[in-house]
Amino acid sequence: MSQQPVLLPYADPAFVADPFPLYRRLREDGPVRRAVLAGGLDAWLVTRYEDGLAALSDPRLSSDIRDASDPRLMEQLPQFERESMMSNMLRSDPPDHTRLRRLVSKAFTARRVAELEPRIQEIADRLLDAVVPTGRAELVADFALPLPVTVISEMLGVPVDERYDFQRWTDEMLARGERMPDPAVVNGAWQRMRAYVTKLLDAKRSRPGDDLLSALISARDEGQRLNEDELIAMTFLLLAAGYITTVNLIGGGIATLLAHPDQLALLRDDPGLLPDAIEEFLRYDGPVSPGIARFAREDVEIAGVTIPRGATVLIASAIADRDPARFPDPDRLDVTRGDNGHLAFGHGIHYCLGAPLARLEGRIAIGTALRRLPDLALAVPPTDLPWRLGGLRGPTRLPVMFTPGPGTG
Repeated sequence: MSQQPVLLPYADPAFVADPFPLYRRLREDGPVRRAVLAGGLDAWLVTRYEDGLAALSDPRLSSDIRDASDPRLMEQLPQFERESMMSNMLRSDPPDHTRLRRLVSKAFTARRVAELEPRIQEIADRLLDAVVPTGRAELVADFALPLPVTVISEMLGVPVDERYDFQRWTDEMLARGERMPDPAVVNGAWQRMRAYVTKLLDAKRSRPGDDLLSALISARDEGQRLNEDELIAMTFLLLAAGYITTVNLIGGGIATLLAHPDQLALLRDDPGLLPDAIEEFLRYDGPVSPGIARFAREDVEIAGVTIPRGATVLIASAIADRDPARFPDPDRLDVTRGDNGHLAFGHGIHYCLGAPLARLEGRIAIGTALRRLPDLALAVPPTDLPWRLGGLRGPTRLPVMFTPGPGTG
């Protein structure tokens, strides 16, 4: 197997719109491949399901970016705030990860999330009320984005008029493309985000509420379990992670359905298939692509390939989730697929804490759109849909048309 790095061609619109033909060739070429990712970063791709599943639980693969040998990874973070950016669950390992995750895990249990269903349904209907009479919508800006932003903001106690500031700053900090992000843009966005989070936390200390941020502040101020950097990093993580992948699940799921009219018809005829359909959207074309980054603490052998210490290992869930050794007919969208143990939410101790919430939001959002938007279809050719570059995957715009209806759910 050649170890000449393969370049993921983010300058090629065809690849951005549909990376899966190249992903398939990479998987067929070998279980571990060197690749050049968005921003020119070098990584070792783990492309097959069983290897990816094992790697996600391998303690030799760290989530802490400080274990990486490539200095450009650290350079992508805000220059003056790198330590505080390290103090969150995604970038930590046990014992810190265990302690941090325990503080927020009770807010994301299946039972607590299920209690949010009536409110999420209310938000979904209110958003669609505004577009149903018109017969046209841009379903990312009008629906897929504001729904999870509203839900996580209410959970955290973020005031209504401040919600889209943090969303804009997050987009600036996480933007990826052919080139490395502009440090001045990243630094500026983080400075505004930190100032905002600090002000928000001060307001919660003065006037605690029945929200997750107030609970986290109490855990820090009384139990001394969170230091200030950890509290700020946790707030940023919950704000950003609480919406950014769910936007892509909703928008990407609807776009995928519109490209597969037979599956769209199945769901319209039998809404009971929605839970399975959400899992299939996550497997078939999920919101994280190519996958989940780890960093080798020591030389690690995966599938007979030795990955050197300090290397970036990308457990390519988007590639592994179409592995024919695990999923029959993997390149076919099948909303009736039963055994769907995809890796879109990860695996092991870092399994996505917000998975129950994302599933619920996806099910309600897509189900409500199908119910309330008759004859739903793209308003532009599929080739004209713009897609995110690198790391996250989903349409950035989703213009649609449908038969107008009454503006109440």
